[in-house]
Amino acid sequence: DFQTEIYARGAGGVVPTLPLTFDGLQAAAERVMDPKAFAYVAGSAGSEATAVANRAAFAGLEIVPRHLRGVADRSLEVELLGKPRPTPLLLAPIGALGTVCPSAELEAARAAAGLGVPMVLSTLASVPLEQVAKTLHESDGGAGWFQLYWPNDNEMALSLVRRAEQAGYEALVVTLDTWTLAWRPRDLANGYLPFLTGAGLANYLTDPVFRARLKASPEEDPAAAVSLWASIFNNPGLRARDLSWLKGNTRLPVIVKGVCHPDDARIALEAGLDGVIVSNHGGRQIDGARAALDCLADVVDASGEMPVLFDSGVRTGSDILKALALGARAVLIGRPYVFGLALGAGAGAGHVLRCLLAELDLTLGLSGHAGVGDLSPASLVRAGPG
Repeated sequence: DFQTEIYARGAGGVVPTLPLTFDGLQAAAERVMDPKAFAYVAGSAGSEATAVANRAAFAGLEIVPRHLRGVADRSLEVELLGKPRPTPLLLAPIGALGTVCPSAELEAARAAAGLGVPMVLSTLASVPLEQVAKTLHESDGGAGWFQLYWPNDNEMALSLVRRAEQAGYEALVVTLDTWTLAWRPRDLANGYLPFLTGAGLANYLTDPVFRARLKASPEEDPAAAVSLWASIFNNPGLRARDLSWLKGNTRLPVIVKGVCHPDDARIALEAGLDGVIVSNHGGRQIDGARAALDCLADVVDASGEMPVLFDSGVRTGSDILKALALGARAVLIGRPYVFGLALGAGAGAGHVLRCLLAELDLTLGLSGHAGVGDLSPASLVRAGPG
């Protein structure tokens, strides 16, 4: 329908004002964003080899189309955490979105809710989690998951969890691969870490436990608040038993993000968790890591009935189809929607999601599949030499 809409408007002399490809979005966003903020979003760890590997992994798989299979009626619907969802997409958690556009999390929430796409809100949000939840719930299609960067203060962690429960978030996503920030040369060259300016700390600054740790309020002494955040963010001591502790201290489903090894999926399964997200943080944490897509099938095999989601390197509807064919229950979108926000706030993010969903629907049908559930590894082959 979106494709038809574009062509119909084009017949009247109206063409899209926003790019329709990831490369176009990124190039246009670079022209309008603050250079430091753009480098923060676009950059990855070290030589950025992992980000390149993520893309190469998608290029290394080819879709084998089938025909004469009756695909006039198609559906993108999936079941996720026991609920039907109209699409297999979610918005990935992105920190410090306020550096991209004002009230970015609220803008993204409106765009996602309008399309029935759940939003995973980052701990490092620029708007308190309660405000984002309110915005999501203003739409019938709105749904939110809360992503937890587990601080080295369990009372603080539990406070964030309780707030997420009370605000109506439907799941917790614990990110495992970012207990400290990686070596990121683009940011280092700019001497730029947005959180040290207070950006992305809204959930901390409004948290009663965090505020109780301060001698003066964040409004009175913002530098002390930033210093406290820096002292509690890093948490290299997490172990499997901590996941069991969290599972026993919340009524929400718990999903872990950053899983690339099947043994880590088995640990999540043994801890009674509700899902895993295969991800290498879009290449932002380890230079030279294995492509996330290449990890997906092994993690799916190790996860049993526990749902597996996917994140990292997704740029097109065809990418989404490939991840779903390899066993992902749903796919998280990151940088593409951030660049959409930079170009057109909520309308820009919505444009990106509509592009991805339209391409996914078309690719699904053109390759001979009437629904996401029809996909399997047999839908793909490894690319040949050259």
